[in-house]
Amino acid sequence: MNAEKSTFRQTLGKLIQFCRPWYGWIIITFIFAVGAVILQLIGPRLVGDMVDHIIYMISFGQMGNAGGYPAIVHIGTILVIIYLAMFVLGYIQQLIMAWVTAKLQERLRREMSEKINKLPLSHLDRTPTGDTLSRITNDVDMVTMTLNYTAVTFISATTMLVGAAIFMFITNWIMALVAIGTSLFAFFLMAVIMKRSQIHFERQQKELGDVNAHIEEYFSGHTAVKTNNARQRTSARFDKFNNALFTSAWKSQFYGGLMVPLMSFLGQFALVAVMIAGGILAFNGTITFGVVVAFMIYVNLFTQPLSDLAQSAMDTQSTVAATDRIFELLQSEEMEEEDHLTEHLICPARGAVNFQNVRFGYFDDKTVINDFTADIKSGSRVAIVGPTGAGKTTLVNLLMKFYKLNDGDIKIDGVSINEMRRGNVTSLFSMVLQDAWLFRGTIRENLLYNMKVEKGKEQELLDQAARAAGIDHFIKALPEGYDTVLDEKANVSDGQKQLLTIARAMIKDAPLLILDEATSSVDTRTEAIVKDAMEKLTHGRTSFVIAHRLSTIKNADLIIVMDKGDIVESGTHTSLLKKNGFYAELYNSQFAD
Repeated sequence: MNAEKSTFRQTLGKLIQFCRPWYGWIIITFIFAVGAVILQLIGPRLVGDMVDHIIYMISFGQMGNAGGYPAIVHIGTILVIIYLAMFVLGYIQQLIMAWVTAKLQERLRREMSEKINKLPLSHLDRTPTGDTLSRITNDVDMVTMTLNYTAVTFISATTMLVGAAIFMFITNWIMALVAIGTSLFAFFLMAVIMKRSQIHFERQQKELGDVNAHIEEYFSGHTAVKTNNARQRTSARFDKFNNALFTSAWKSQFYGGLMVPLMSFLGQFALVAVMIAGGILAFNGTITFGVVVAFMIYVNLFTQPLSDLAQSAMDTQSTVAATDRIFELLQSEEMEEEDHLTEHLICPARGAVNFQNVRFGYFDDKTVINDFTADIKSGSRVAIVGPTGAGKTTLVNLLMKFYKLNDGDIKIDGVSINEMRRGNVTSLFSMVLQDAWLFRGTIRENLLYNMKVEKGKEQELLDQAARAAGIDHFIKALPEGYDTVLDEKANVSDGQKQLLTIARAMIKDAPLLILDEATSSVDTRTEAIVKDAMEKLTHGRTSFVIAHRLSTIKNADLIIVMDKGDIVESGTHTSLLKKNGFYAELYNSQFAD
């Protein structure tokens, strides 16, 4: 990640700023929370008055006199109204916060999804997929779930703490000093614990991302793991990540869990101290017994927020750690903006491509392609061959403008790709990759992926492409035909998936075509079908074919032989074999006895 690590305060500030669209609703929630707290603080005074009134009636033998009850009933009615109002205010504030956090969750995931589309391939190459998924799922859930509770709890607890202190001083300043004095130590302990535990909460979220990345990697390659008998090694690696997560998790939970019982103990200690002081004052006649009862309720109202604040502090630490990972992704460096470029559509596109002294490296100190120059005529079939790491796929990625050139230029029909938007460049290409990418959906949806087809011609295009790719019999044999859903239940081989991607490229009918190891996932028999499909697919298009199986590119108009980022040879299959050079060595090595 390129984003700089933020402090606790900075990250919390970013989250608060991110909630700006819902400030109005949040303020209303806080007003309701404060109103509920004020009503709750009024209650103990009325309870104290009721207790004093009852004691007075008992002391003077008036409990049997019906005339003494109206005052008690009146106070009781007011208390019922107060507690009903508290319930309504609490219900509304929870309803509003649930809606706000749901909207926050939706916005976070939407912006993270949009951000991923703006990230350069270099970022995605060096970031584990599982870690990114963990940020979008686990971290967002952590933020929204705790925020729903913490935001209201924090304002309510703070208001209750201040309000209870004021009412205690109004009721009796001596007992108020006793209660607050015993509680000040709690704030000091809370600050110390939070400082020590924050680092463990940050580690917990990071290591949770590591575990998810490993699990995603394992399940996506479980066949290779089993065939190589690497289950023990994979399990050991998982145990390493899991143990690290366990260590940070129990430490964070230990420190966080320590605060709540500690606050509870100090609260009970404060209550005992107040009871002793109140008993002495009541015995001396300084205060009434009703005041002692009311004050005991105020002490509970004063100490309970301490436990709530302790819990909120623990939840906030988890939230801030998750928020930091979210904003680390949202603030990552994006691809270069292209707003200054106008829509440059080459229409009609001929497909002539010109590489001019292209130089590129993923890192500044390591060049992958050195001074590459080539002129590709419209409609040519160009094969790019060479050993692993020669720069074949990198060259195609540069052609598609997935990476920015270090030097030189690439032109399509005389127009530099630097003058074209990425969308304009990619619209000129159909692409069949080494790894056949199909999403969970019907065959129809996969073949027509992101394509606008004239109404009424959809089925005709599908049938033509399926026949050309040699998969029409396979599709018709499926129970639902083109409406068969491609999921784990669909019995589709890797070769059939590859043929589906070839059919998709045929439907797009772009002027330029890239085939990156398109036959790598098929057997020899299927390869003949694929080669026939490729012949039809490449007809009339400028085609770039990356292949390790040199038998598939014999008929190419031009073969570019690369090694260590440079063109070492170029020509037709026959002419290159006659040279008896690097290409001949590669070709003969594949058919050596």
